Amino acid sequence: MAKSRKLEELIDALNQIRSNPTSELGLITLRQAITSRYGVVAAQAAHLIAQFEIYLLLPELVTAFDRFLINPKDSDPGCRAKQAIAEALYRLEHSDETLFLKGIRHVQWEPIWGGQVDAAPKLRGTCALGLVRMHYPAAMIELADLLADPEPEARIGAARAIAYSEHELGVALLRLRVKVGDTPPVLGECLIALLELAPMESLPLVQELLQLSKKSAPDDLGERAEVAALALGESRLPEAFPILREWWQQTTNSDLRRTGLLAIATLRQDPALEFLLALIADGSLRDAKDALKALSIYKEDERLWQKIRQTVERRGDLLLDL
Repeated sequence: MAKSRKLEELIDALNQIRSNPTSELGLITLRQAITSRYGVVAAQAAHLIAQFEIYLLLPELVTAFDRFLINPKDSDPGCRAKQAIAEALYRLEHSDETLFLKGIRHVQWEPIWGGQVDAAPKLRGTCALGLVRMHYPAAMIELADLLADPEPEARIGAARAIAYSEHELGVALLRLRVKVGDTPPVLGECLIALLELAPMESLPLVQELLQLSKKSAPDDLGERAEVAALALGESRLPEAFPILREWWQQTTNSDLRRTGLLAIATLRQDPALEFLLALIADGSLRDAKDALKALSIYKEDERLWQKIRQTVERRGDLLLDL
């Protein structure tokens, strides 16, 4: 009961200073929270320290991070405190290679029904960003290891950190990861990073994934083609539109065709939008519905949505019921 009351008191105290955590009372409360043995409380304190950029409490954050590495599955279940602290240190541009190296290499196995789960993959990705931001000399070696991490979430973190690094070696690492293969979310992040780091050199690789997927099993086709198409859409590259348009025109799978139109809409380019409007005006009813669905991402754009509405009304057999 005493433990429960202490935890509740600390949470209540944090709630009371949320509007002004930099006040004298706020700083005292944050120190009490970040130095407490409760991971959930320390995590909340770390979020506030980051949000209000309270550099004064950086030493307490570093000390707390090391403390929650001791017997971590009991002191910090779910890795919530260490993750929040690492995010705060990253946002506050703290340069501490020792801490970030501990984090990028930390694995925290916790029991679940029927086995164990690693609670630290997100932490490893956050610490990867920290190493990149501080220009750690051997950051690319750490990112290479992280890109081969057993956990998909950690590999996604590695891909994002490589993109953030803008390092030329990152292109080779990402291409290797794509060629070896991975889960759709990881492949998507790798392709997005490649199109950001080396757009012209990476376009043929993405196009190859679209084309080669036609020779794969149906499930493989859908996974590869979807992530490649969506990565092209997110790239916003002018060269991406003709690639997506040609692939969409050659694709017969209805789900993939819908994904292709969404990717085209995501480009946010005038030729791409005109193509979708033309499908609404003159395409088959199915294509018109899919194009309208893709363009629904622009519902908050009053001028464009009015143009879409007028095109739908002129067609006559389509409902604007999104």
